[in-house]
Amino acid sequence: MKVIVLGAGIIGTASAWFLNKSGHDVTVIDRQPGAALETSFANGCQISVSHAEPWANPSAPLKILQWLGQEDAPLLYRFHPDWLQWLWALHFLRECTPARRTANIRQIVALSEYSRQTLQSVRAETEIDYDCLTRGILHFYTDQKEWEASQSAAALMRDLGCPRNSVTPDQILKIEPSLATIFPKMVGGDFTATDESGDIYKFTTGLANHAATAGVNFLFNSQIIRLLIEETGAHARVSGVELLRADGRREVLRADAFVVAMGSFSQALLKPLGIPLIMYPGKGYSATYEITDTDAAPSVALIDDGHKLVFSRIGNRLRVAGTCELDGYATDLHMARCEIITRRTRELFPQACDYAHPVYWAGLRPLTPSNVPYIGKTRFKNLFLNTGHGTLGWTMGCGSGRAIADIISGRQPDVDFSFVGM
Repeated sequence: MKVIVLGAGIIGTASAWFLNKSGHDVTVIDRQPGAALETSFANGCQISVSHAEPWANPSAPLKILQWLGQEDAPLLYRFHPDWLQWLWALHFLRECTPARRTANIRQIVALSEYSRQTLQSVRAETEIDYDCLTRGILHFYTDQKEWEASQSAAALMRDLGCPRNSVTPDQILKIEPSLATIFPKMVGGDFTATDESGDIYKFTTGLANHAATAGVNFLFNSQIIRLLIEETGAHARVSGVELLRADGRREVLRADAFVVAMGSFSQALLKPLGIPLIMYPGKGYSATYEITDTDAAPSVALIDDGHKLVFSRIGNRLRVAGTCELDGYATDLHMARCEIITRRTRELFPQACDYAHPVYWAGLRPLTPSNVPYIGKTRFKNLFLNTGHGTLGWTMGCGSGRAIADIISGRQPDVDFSFVGM
């Protein structure tokens, strides 16, 4: 079967890889000149099954109200006269109940753990070098209330098989000695030994190269304009996708099946088809620093829950990412938000990096209100979704790609996840 995948980030590239392995003729289309040049370019680099608690939880509404107007807030809501933003916010509030939080964590953990295992298989098969570290992820807390509030989610994750185990400040220091600077402020933490880290850009481009060698056709510099629909009796199907090529030519490509893996831009493509994705871009920031003192820099991937920042060692660089800004589709950098990343990183690891020359970046995370992605079928029999992975695209990427390939091939995926049918 001929399959067209729309989007060449980690989700689209992994989908293409597994579709090709299932025997399909696959083409991937992306507006960028290469793979992983948008949201998959410079994220936090963590495979974090332990980071499964969604933004929508019982404590979120009050926190968001307290953060309104604060440029350095971990989650900043910039109001726009945009119906989708307001609709998303209403659905977000519905997901903040204890029952919905529990149900969403179950879904996220199931898919994330399946994806981590799938990534390990792909790594073994391809031997892609992406600065992978399998040293676990350490959550640490410097606020007693934040620490205590985290324990119910951590306990649920343990019940679901994710070994997010509590650790004392002394144990934290043994796991990651570079945190000695703030040891007096430490109140507790959690350590998940099975979690990993690695450069998402290097992995995705490496996987794209392997996929191309295996026969996947990548069409870059190609703007996706619209999907074309045809009615066949009682059923409707996608007959093709219209593109705008770099030389200004418009072109229509035909296929037997189509996969939408365009992240935050999936919603606008699917809206004219009557597929109502409740998804909004959450602008996330990252900073990358050259490490100047390896002993002073962390060697274990870290999550600073109080500041909503993650820290990952990727070769001789330290990647720090976090914060979320609901501000439409713009990716311009607000320096106040960049500076809070550097300020916190310097506070934690004052001698570790060259803080005078940070490389800042922002990308649009495709956020669903629940943090559970859209994966599965649509009312068009040959159109499939693989989008809305929010802050966990890297964590869920390989598993999502494998699952959608199974669905398109008529197989039941090997993961206990509620796939959509829209």
